[in-house]
Amino acid sequence: MNSYWIKSYPDVLNEHKSLDKNIETDICIVGGGLTGISCAYLLAKQGFKVVILEKNKIAEHTTAHTTAKITSQHGLFYKYLIDSFSKDLAKKYLDANEQAISNIKNIIDIENIDCDFEFQDAYVYTKSADELQKIKDEVTAVNSLGFNSEFITNIPLPIKNVLGAIKFPNQAQFHPRKYISGLCKSILENNGEIFENSKVYDIEKTGNTYTTYTNDYKVTSKYVVLASHYPIINAPGFYFLKMYQETSHIIGVETNQNLFDGMYINSESPTLSFRTTNYNGKRLLLVGGFEHKTGAKIDLSNAYSYLENVAKEVCSDAKVLYRWNTEDCVSLDKLPYIGEFSNIMPNFYVATGFKKWGMTTSNVASNIITDMILGKENVYKNVFLSTRFHPIKNIEELGGLVKEVAYSLTINKLNLPDKTLNSIKNDEGSLIEFDGKKVGIYKDVSGNVFAVKPVCSHLGCELAWNNLDKTWDCPCHGSRFNFKGESLYDPSIKNLEIYDI
Repeated sequence: MNSYWIKSYPDVLNEHKSLDKNIETDICIVGGGLTGISCAYLLAKQGFKVVILEKNKIAEHTTAHTTAKITSQHGLFYKYLIDSFSKDLAKKYLDANEQAISNIKNIIDIENIDCDFEFQDAYVYTKSADELQKIKDEVTAVNSLGFNSEFITNIPLPIKNVLGAIKFPNQAQFHPRKYISGLCKSILENNGEIFENSKVYDIEKTGNTYTTYTNDYKVTSKYVVLASHYPIINAPGFYFLKMYQETSHIIGVETNQNLFDGMYINSESPTLSFRTTNYNGKRLLLVGGFEHKTGAKIDLSNAYSYLENVAKEVCSDAKVLYRWNTEDCVSLDKLPYIGEFSNIMPNFYVATGFKKWGMTTSNVASNIITDMILGKENVYKNVFLSTRFHPIKNIEELGGLVKEVAYSLTINKLNLPDKTLNSIKNDEGSLIEFDGKKVGIYKDVSGNVFAVKPVCSHLGCELAWNNLDKTWDCPCHGSRFNFKGESLYDPSIKNLEIYDI
């Protein structure tokens, strides 16, 4: 993978130090993506002593593999919120994300951050007659909340057979790593500390303080903010029972044609996303899509070529320069979890389940958590209440999640694969039976064999081979491991067991 955001801006942080001693601080933030950095920025501005622990490098994981749309338009979502919850909740969700757009722009202005920020209109469009009424209903729903959306039949995106779209004016986009670099500068200037290559593996509560363990050292603090994308602590929050992960793919396309204004996503499946960004004095086209539940046993080898064909519908001379993908956490009721990690763990906060809309939601989360630490009331807090408990809105999805976990934990482990070591070709991976047990095998292009125990180190689900990224993916909670067994994506924090065959 080669993300444009990383290639075009390789160094977010000038310092690259890891934690090398035990320290005490007011607030320990686990995770150096946009959410963790945004929280640290606001809290450091309030005079708190803040420490950030990032297991790899700042803004090089989920944040570096986004489309980076700053928008309150999260698909066709507001009619769902009104129908499933209430009009009041839907309005607060909209207002919170609209406020986030303004907040981000204000931070950019205050800190003088050069991050390619630009206002753009956002559209959800359809080519399907079956989806057209959904678009119109969404316009009605959104406008009933006091927002000025618009139904249109002609959009600036040059693709054929569009029947209609909902337009959100005055949304935005930016370069996420350039933005985070500006936040990091402010954090360090306000006596915050940022540690890279400092993987957290446990957090314990002792009296009124928390101890966060990373590498060979520990951080003691009154407050902890868990901003690690997917919570790495299973209990007592039990977020693994109410979230799953989806993977989406993105390409960056060079063209000599003049590109469009605006940001776009379709309403039907499969989902497609379009936007442009500054690139060498012209525009680079970003096309996203080919989404799937992480760990699904499907052929992914054509994901990027599929997106390339889509790009050629927009610009015939499309030349793919960048390819990357990312995971996103999705809650079963589609609302993020922001606030207290658990009712029995005071001063411990979490932000997760952003459903692919992390640019605005990270700002929403950082403001809610900052207000909670300051003891201030936040009008949006209850919309995203992380300790909420109410009937799951999507029973079908809940049943699917439970069934997948049960299958991966029990039934699937009894099914022995019919492949043998000799039947696996070079640059292929698969499960085989070896000495009466299942083994995950990958042969590289030279025929070297890498063997792992194909059981997720998180909760023990059986892993599936990803033939695009050459990774072992968990269908239960979205953990991912490279072919050497090294943990890549949360919630797993331990590497896989290695076999020598």
